[in-house]
This record gives sequence, structure tokens and C-alpha cells, in this order.
Amino acid sequence: MEFVTAGTAPVTEADVFVLAAGVIERVASTESPQPNLAVVRIPKTALDLATADFVLVADRVADPGNLGTILRSAEAAGVDGVVLTAGSVDPFNPKVVRASAGALFRVPVLDATLESVHAAGLRTIGTSSHRGSAHTDADLTGRIALVVGNEARGLPDDADVDEWVTIRHRGRAESLNVAMAATVLCFEASRQRSSVDDVDTANRLTP
Repeated sequence: MEFVTAGTAPVTEADVFVLAAGVIERVASTESPQPNLAVVRIPKTALDLATADFVLVADRVADPGNLGTILRSAEAAGVDGVVLTAGSVDPFNPKVVRASAGALFRVPVLDATLESVHAAGLRTIGTSSHRGSAHTDADLTGRIALVVGNEARGLPDDADVDEWVTIRHRGRAESLNVAMAATVLCFEASRQRSSVDDVDTANRLTP
């Protein structure tokens, strides 16, 4: 690992290079970069779909900012890993890395198909703007894979999923941004799963 910094060098075991004024702006990929840059190894995926309990599938999500936000929310909600289908943006795109706020290095990301998620025994729950039960009424416990679709097209109506859920709207918007929808769904699933865990713990402790 190598660190490049325009200020005081941090205390680290990595090699540190302190740059002259104005140099970091030339080597960074943004116009107004943060004062520290790091070169790190791409982490190896440790997600095993056969043993995962709570997975988020991003199907052809194209916008790097959206994927970064999805990764950040998924990690915060306790998702075991995020699956990207073919046609999705590269998770190591610089904009994805920045938008994930470090979550990319804490939550496993796996390139796979929806069919392989199914084959692993996960119950696939497709998300839609117009069909399915309300996400708060759906059972989001057990071994599940929440599936969100492309920004422009969403999930096709004939997608190979076990059931559909929707986030009910009160306003006139047709749909939510995919990253916002994924955030709402992940945290609702996390809430339901925590409640089940609390009940299971209470039952074990009751004499």
C-alpha cells in the first residue's frame, strides 16, 4: 500500500510520499481532491452464496454514484454481500469507490447471475414501482436476495424472481432513485431480521 499526501504524512507502515504544492491536483481524478490518496490492492471476494443469508443484487445498475451509495447502505444495513450482474458499472470505478465511503472494502462484491443466486437457495425478491406487496408487509426474513434493477428500465416484468415488492408512494413521483430504494429496502429487511433475532434470543433465555 502506498499513501500520497499533500499535508503532514500520516503515521503508517505503508510507504508515504509527500508531494509539493499543486502536484496532488494533477495526479488525482477529481478537480478538488482530498489531501490524501492511497494505492491499495483490490480485495478478493469472500462471498459464498451457498452460505449467505442476506444478499443485495444490483441488476445492470449503471451509475457509479448509485452503486457507491448502494454499497454504503448495504454495508450499514448488515448485508452479507452485493451481487452485480453483467452490464453493471465496475465496482472499482473511482466514482463508485468515493461514493461508497469505504464500504467497498468492507462488504464483499461478487459478479454473478440471478440464476446463480437462485441456485444457491436464496429467496429472490424483485423490486418494482408498480407491482407486488408493500415492502413493509413482505416477509424479508430468512435467506433472501433483494434485487434492484437498472436506473432507466428497472427489473423486467418477466425477471426470474420468487416474489415482488414495492415501496408505496403518497406523492406523485413514479419511482424512487435505485440507490434510495435499495437503502429503504435494506433497512426494512434489517429491522425485520433484528426483530426475529430478538425473539429467538428471548425464547432461548426463557426457562
